[in-house]
Amino acid sequence: MSTNHKNTTTSGVLSAPKAKAPFERTTIERRELRPDDILIDIKFSGICHSDIHCAYDEWGGGIFPIVPGHEIAGIVAAVGPKVTKFAVGDHVGVGCFVDSCGECEYCQSGEEQFCTKGVISTYNSLDYEGNPTYGGYSQKIVVKEDFVVRIPDALGLDVAAPLLCAGITTYSPLKHWNIGSGKKVAIVGVGGLGHVAVQFAHAMGAEVTALSQSMKKKDEAIKLGADHYYATSDPATFKELAGRFDLILNTVSANLDVDAYLSMLRVDGTLVNVGAPAEADKYHVFSLIMGRRSIAGSLVGGIRETQEMLDFAAKHGIAPMIETIRAEQINEAYDRVLRSDVRYRFVIDISTM
Repeated sequence: MSTNHKNTTTSGVLSAPKAKAPFERTTIERRELRPDDILIDIKFSGICHSDIHCAYDEWGGGIFPIVPGHEIAGIVAAVGPKVTKFAVGDHVGVGCFVDSCGECEYCQSGEEQFCTKGVISTYNSLDYEGNPTYGGYSQKIVVKEDFVVRIPDALGLDVAAPLLCAGITTYSPLKHWNIGSGKKVAIVGVGGLGHVAVQFAHAMGAEVTALSQSMKKKDEAIKLGADHYYATSDPATFKELAGRFDLILNTVSANLDVDAYLSMLRVDGTLVNVGAPAEADKYHVFSLIMGRRSIAGSLVGGIRETQEMLDFAAKHGIAPMIETIRAEQINEAYDRVLRSDVRYRFVIDISTM
């Protein structure tokens, strides 16, 4: 996996050589620092369920060997001569993508995730020069200044890492659908995404209901800011909550009874999906027609909104619940995520590599 290039930076990484293979310690070469680049010493990297999908090639198109990780928190180690926003020693983060065309209407409006040329993902992607990208399970990374965000002093680097995906994935739709005081919001799933969504929706001033399969997470959800909690395994839940919500944010990646969830929306309410099940959902159009309801999806957020999210989290004391692991625990951590045996996000301590 290692290559030799002039003025590149060698970085130790955790790499999967092929789909579903155990991770191995190896090295890669990060590119030579360009004028607008930043070299980051990575301190923590969160584990997102999409890392597992990619490492197992469940979505297809995997580029192996693969170095996952798009929840990256670290410290600036060096900057290119044209960098103006950051200096050596700054606490910074990198999220789900590291480049875009910068010219299309979406890039111009700060929504680089929808770049018409194709956004360059932090890992498992080919950059515009055809080189594979490698993510945050790594000691170092080189990223264009415009795709780096500042981590506020009030956020520890360890808890900040998952916000670069889980945070923006939930903050962005809540903001887009104008959630605030007077709005009633349901969060489906109290897991890696949902437990952060509950905190954001509460801080925005909404009346928040957490929906989970059983009652076992009730106490945690209430502590995180949920006003109400219901078990979706109880059919009475759907009758009691009929026509209740302005927005339902679905954070789970399992197929739901979509019609049942749509029945809980008010007129003009929206069911927004950020979880992505492998199989297609099914629903009856009448569930939409009879209440002028909508089904929608949301994909992270742009760089500007990601910075806004971090600042909001710091201001309101929002932080994911994390379990920090050593590098050698990566394979065990993947197994535990698949068993839902984590409260609620794993974060790799990169100093243990």
